[in-house]
Amino acid sequence: MISDQSGYYKQVGSYYDKDAMNFESRYQENPILQKIRTSFRQEANKYARGNILEIGYGPGLDLLYFAENHPTSHVYGIDISQGMYDCAYTNIAKRKLGNIKIQVGSVEDIATLFPGKKFDFVYVFFGALNTVEDLNKAAQLLENVLAENGVLLVTFVNKWYVKGLLAPLLKLRFKTATARLRKIWGGYSPSVFLPSKCYSIHQVRHAFNRFQIQTIRGYSILYPAWYDSYKYPNNEKLERLWKWDERISKSAAKGWGEYSLFVFRKLP
Repeated sequence: MISDQSGYYKQVGSYYDKDAMNFESRYQENPILQKIRTSFRQEANKYARGNILEIGYGPGLDLLYFAENHPTSHVYGIDISQGMYDCAYTNIAKRKLGNIKIQVGSVEDIATLFPGKKFDFVYVFFGALNTVEDLNKAAQLLENVLAENGVLLVTFVNKWYVKGLLAPLLKLRFKTATARLRKIWGGYSPSVFLPSKCYSIHQVRHAFNRFQIQTIRGYSILYPAWYDSYKYPNNEKLERLWKWDERISKSAAKGWGEYSLFVFRKLP
């Protein structure tokens, strides 16, 4: 059940429905995307326990990973796209995992879809919260469904991605260069509109100000963004860029990457 009355989430869901059919195959062909996801998982494994919730599960790759690697946990998921649900359901059925439960819905639907459930760990990979209608409201709703001392790991497409701003600016593509700075971003596709917003580190911290910050890290600062993987066939160069990113992520420049990762702990 989707709570949206305005059609906003129907538009978001429709975008990802079209993306669902070849999403998994594109991922398997993208080593940069795989590297970033592996790092997200490594950070998440520090906190994954008990009842685990994924927001924006896509074809279910991470649901399967956490269900298999944390077999005593119960893994839940919501995604706005019926197409993604269908892909994830098929993948889960093939693996015959009984500790996963998924639904179609938005952040606003969590309490209805999983009544009475409290989650020890909630994670969001690859910016699913960039498409919520109201980030402040989403943060409050997530606080409500987290268990005592629960942990929230969220990633966002970053407003101040320096390479994403400068590269098109040098080519005089001003509309592309400033897309992330607008009130509505529109997503990665140049031809299909995605209702979405980009956020700075400051904006995310403000929305989740009732949580205790454990970690902030930037991704793809010098290391390429996932959509530029075709430009980097040299694995040795990629490894060097990754190590530089790890160093820069410990500095104030961590907010200049394609993605920002946050780990928040619920305050008593």
